Amino acid sequence: MPVVHYRYETIDGVKVFYREAGPADGPVVLLLHGFPTSSHMFRNLIPLLADKYRVIAPDYPGYGQSDAPEHTRFDYSFAHFAEMIDTLVQRLGAQRYALYLMDYGAPVGYRLALRHPERVSALIVQNGNAYEEGLREFWNPIKAYWAENTPAKRQALSGLLTLETTKFQYTDGMGDVSRISPDNWVHDQALLDRPGNSEIQLDLFYDYRTNVPLYPQFQEFFRQRKPPTIIVWGKNDKIFPAEGSHPYLRDLPDAEFHLLDSGHFALEDRLAEMAPLIRDFLDRKAGSP
Repeated sequence: MPVVHYRYETIDGVKVFYREAGPADGPVVLLLHGFPTSSHMFRNLIPLLADKYRVIAPDYPGYGQSDAPEHTRFDYSFAHFAEMIDTLVQRLGAQRYALYLMDYGAPVGYRLALRHPERVSALIVQNGNAYEEGLREFWNPIKAYWAENTPAKRQALSGLLTLETTKFQYTDGMGDVSRISPDNWVHDQALLDRPGNSEIQLDLFYDYRTNVPLYPQFQEFFRQRKPPTIIVWGKNDKIFPAEGSHPYLRDLPDAEFHLLDSGHFALEDRLAEMAPLIRDFLDRKAGSP
């Protein structure tokens, strides 16, 4: 079994945690996590890739084991996250990488792709949105906050930070809930419940609005660069539903497309299906440094 290393890099005074495994000279796969989790979501996938690939999975500030500065002293934004991840991978000498994009990882990764399109060897998209068709009913309260940034609209979203909602994200729509370890929501909720973390998350809910105007640029990147792409999407996800997966084929008609009987965190119950698909795709499309 490949050895996974747990490391930190200090960027702009903030300790950024990352998991790393695999040969130093292997093709790089950069795993970008979603909300409300961290690189923890990739703990089972990493060993299945790291015999051949150099796998790097960071935690954004405010998530996982990375520092979580108080929200009035740190810019919690997707633009800043992309900048910090860019700094991290450059320090680690990763000049080219396949991007695994899930949930919040999509706008972080696609912003990174706009900064350095020549560095992206491939895309692995798991419930990561780049089209307005993918922002459906679940997003209505968040859109109301975007339209009217008031304390009342902000507080209305606090229910998204509760244990009930965290558990919902792991269990709703899953083909087999018995495969989902309760450790997931216990782990994530413990980090969400840290003093001050709710304000961080509410800041990011508001900042998500800045991603939507970039969707046309993300789509232009797809059309111009035509990165090899595999889509492995939990079709029962209410947060990023399947309606957000199909439009990728407009701009990436050669993408390998798989809708899975799963929900938001599809790796938790469909790893046995997803890992071989991803591994085969990488071996064919991004298998050389």
